[in-house]
Amino acid sequence: MKDIFVQLNELEARAGAMSHDLGLLKQQVVALLEENQRLTQENEQLRGILKLELEPDDQRSSPKTEAQTQVHDEAQQSDDRAGEPGEGHDNLAKLYYEGFHICNVYYGHLRTEGDCLFCLSFLNK
Repeated sequence: MKDIFVQLNELEARAGAMSHDLGLLKQQVVALLEENQRLTQENEQLRGILKLELEPDDQRSSPKTEAQTQVHDEAQQSDDRAGEPGEGHDNLAKLYYEGFHICNVYYGHLRTEGDCLFCLSFLNK
């Protein structure tokens, strides 16, 4: 009888350890999926930039979306003011408009549900 309880306790301990390991693996999978999504989006943006750079000048005058124009204008303004005070703020604003969180709650994560109030309040400071 005593052996059965010892075996049950050992089995329970192993099951708890496996459950803990499974939780750690889930966290790693979530982190990898977020990184993959971020890299996929970054890759698409870089391909778009590369495509624009490789196009002849007469084709570059094609209309851009409002968001692309806004991001490009902000990036250009940031480049024009390099070295001035506020450059870090401009870089954070650029990251935000590229689709990433800049707030201390979700910093660096991809924004998937529109605007973030934490990020916006940080930008308005």
